[in-house]
Amino acid sequence: MRIAVVLNTSWNIYNFRKGLINSLIDKGNQVITIAPKDQFTYKLMDMGCRHIPVKMDSRGASPLKDFLLILELYWIYKKVRPDVILHYTIKPNIYGTIAASLLGIPVINNVCGLGTMFLKDNLVSRIAIMLYKIAFRFPKKIFFQNEDDKNLFIKRKIVTEQVCDLLPGSGINIDDFSPGKLNIKNQRFTFLLISRLIYDKGILEYIDAIESLKKEGVDAHFQLLGPIDEKHKRGIPSSVIQEWIEKNQIEYLGTTEDVKSYIEKADCIVLPSYREGTPKTLLEAASMAKPIVATDVPGCNNVVKNGKNGYLCKLKDAEDLALKMKMMLLLETESRLEMGKYSRRYVTQKFAENIVIDKYLSTIKSIN
Repeated sequence: MRIAVVLNTSWNIYNFRKGLINSLIDKGNQVITIAPKDQFTYKLMDMGCRHIPVKMDSRGASPLKDFLLILELYWIYKKVRPDVILHYTIKPNIYGTIAASLLGIPVINNVCGLGTMFLKDNLVSRIAIMLYKIAFRFPKKIFFQNEDDKNLFIKRKIVTEQVCDLLPGSGINIDDFSPGKLNIKNQRFTFLLISRLIYDKGILEYIDAIESLKKEGVDAHFQLLGPIDEKHKRGIPSSVIQEWIEKNQIEYLGTTEDVKSYIEKADCIVLPSYREGTPKTLLEAASMAKPIVATDVPGCNNVVKNGKNGYLCKLKDAEDLALKMKMMLLLETESRLEMGKYSRRYVTQKFAENIVIDKYLSTIKSIN
């Protein structure tokens, strides 16, 4: 069977869908990855994928570019003729589905998160919802990563409940992200936030919480790991990040392909995001038996059970975030380690990658 996997970056495919692709290939399927070319494209090819580059501006909202994307995907799909197409991220979900519907090719879509547009009620969000309503008449199955997102789409009549199902995010390889040696607390307690540096991830609240904690005399280590994304309309300018560094507010770690080593060295992972699907960074942290402080919003509260494996803070509330971070720091070592153990047990039971893979395999089998 020929199976196409379509995303907005090759990086995204490799980092979030590698296990699924390996499983599909192992079962004798030909996997065609379709995404813009980047440094991870060759890694996909080394895995055994046939890769077809596509022009796709994941940040832009140009009607002309989006129309051309539909045409480009249409011609790619017509040439390749996959038996089924797996779409992820907004533009493939919408424009890829429209292109596939014109050719009668079955698709399975995955709503990984609702993104910035669903956080606001404006013209852009209303257009996006309209496009979703058009495109989402055609998929054979639509996977959501949390109950809140699924219910929102049903309530707004974007989808019918019959085609919807839930997945535990992209899943986590619990063997790859296994706990290291028990962390008996760094000499300076270390908080780590892992994210693209955009406002909607709660980066400003993290900085404000750090300021508040330092004014209280809290002596801790505050780290930030992730790419600067100034092209994103909600991206934080590099000049602002540089100012935080110069003021010694944070240690900016840049980017890495070895996130495990940073998680292992941290005492607590922080994510004050405004909304998520099911954040991979929190799954990675939980799988490595780390306690977490995150916002009480869809996606984050999927992974963090308040008082069990971390603390949930209020949305866009730096003061409450500082309070929860301080509570984590002041925990007795044994209590904090118990939180980490709960994280590991919970993610193993609910978010293991094989759960995601098995569901995709059974869905693909049912529509062909």
